[in-house]
Amino acid sequence: MTKDCYNVSFLCTGNSARSIIAEAILNQEGAGKFKAYSAGSKPGTAPPPNTLDLLEGLNHDIGFARSKSWDEFSGPDAPKMDLVFTVCDNAAAEGSEAVKRIAFAETYRMLRSRISIFVNLPIATLDRMALQRNVDTIGKAPAPAN
Repeated sequence: MTKDCYNVSFLCTGNSARSIIAEAILNQEGAGKFKAYSAGSKPGTAPPPNTLDLLEGLNHDIGFARSKSWDEFSGPDAPKMDLVFTVCDNAAAEGSEAVKRIAFAETYRMLRSRISIFVNLPIATLDRMALQRNVDTIGKAPAPAN
C-alpha cells in the first residue's frame, strides 16, 4: 500500500464514543499520513457529554464530533476508505459519573496506545497480508499499565 494519505474509518454501532474517540486520536496522531472518519450502523442523536468532555479535556478539537450513519460513506462522492476498523463490543459504561469518566478515560488510553502503534507501522512497505497480521497483533495487545 503506497499512498500519501490513507483514509481510515472506525465503525461502531452507535457512533457515539469509541469510534469518535478513535477518529479524534488518529486525526491528531496521524496528521498528514491518515485521515480518520467514524460512523455507525445505528447512530445516536449525538455523542454523549462524557465523550466530548474527555476529548476536549485532552486538547482534541471536537468540532468534527457528531454521530453519523455509515450510509454517509456509501455514495459516489464519499471518500474511499483504505482501512476500516470496528471498535465496538456493545459494552456501555454504567455506574456513577465518576465510574463512567474512568471507563471513558481507560477506553481513550487503550485506543491511543493501539493507534500510536498503528501510526508507526511502515504501511508503505507492507503488503496487505503483512498489514493485516500487524493490525491483528495490535488489536490483541493489552493496554499499557497506568
